[in-house]
Amino acid sequence: MANLITIWNENRHEKINSTVAEIYPTGIHGCIESILKNAGFETKTATLDEPEHGLTDEVLNKTEVLIWWGHIAHGEVKDEIVQKVQQRVLDGMGLIVLHSGHFSKIFKLLMGTSCDLKWREADDKERLWVVAPGHPIAEGIGEYIEIEKEEMYGEHFDIPAPDELIFTSWFTGGEVFRSGCTYTRGNGKIFYFRPGHETYPTYHHKDVQQVIINAVKWAKPVARNRPVYGNSQPLENPTAN
Repeated sequence: MANLITIWNENRHEKINSTVAEIYPTGIHGCIESILKNAGFETKTATLDEPEHGLTDEVLNKTEVLIWWGHIAHGEVKDEIVQKVQQRVLDGMGLIVLHSGHFSKIFKLLMGTSCDLKWREADDKERLWVVAPGHPIAEGIGEYIEIEKEEMYGEHFDIPAPDELIFTSWFTGGEVFRSGCTYTRGNGKIFYFRPGHETYPTYHHKDVQQVIINAVKWAKPVARNRPVYGNSQPLENPTAN
C-alpha cells in the first residue's frame, strides 16, 4: 500500500555553498521532510547520489506523493529513473515540483514543452497573489504570500496552460509569473510551486510551508484503478433486439 511522501533533492548546493548549508543544515530535503513530519505525514528523503537516485522500485511503489527539487544537476538524473517516475504519475502518484525543478527531466517530460522562463537573482521581493481562493492548496493562506527576498522568475513561462492557476507572482522588478499551477497526467495530479531558491530561507516561511502541506494532501491518489486500454469488447450486444 502506497502511503509514503518522498522528498527528492539533488543535494548538491548544500555540499558546495556555505550559505545554503547554513540555511538548510539538513539539506532542502531535510527541511521539507521536517515540515511534513510535523504535519503528521510518513516521509522519506531521496537524493541524486544514492543508488537509483534513491528512487528504487520499492520506494516508488510505496510513494503516494513525490516532491522534487533540483537545479544544477538535472542532466545527471538517469532517463530510466525519469521514465519510472513518469509511469508512477500516470498510475496515480502525485508529483509536486518546486522552484528550479521546472527544468527537471521529469517536469519537461510530463509538460511536453521547454519549461523555460526569465530569471534574475537580485533579492527581489515576491508577492504571490492567491487567484483561486477556493482551492484546497490555498487553504489557510491570506490574499497573498509575501517573501522579502527571492530569485525572480518572469513570463513567458513555456508550459501548457495549467488546469488550475492557484498563485500569480509579482516581483519588485515589475515581472509577473504563474507560480502555482496544477495539472493532471493519467491518474496523477501535479502541482508546480515557484518559490524556493537555495540561497534564501524560503522553506522556513510559514505560508510556503502551509502551501506544501496543502499540496501534498491535494495530490494524494484517489482510490481507483487506472483505466484499461486497448481492444475492448462491447458492453451491450449491438445485434440484440
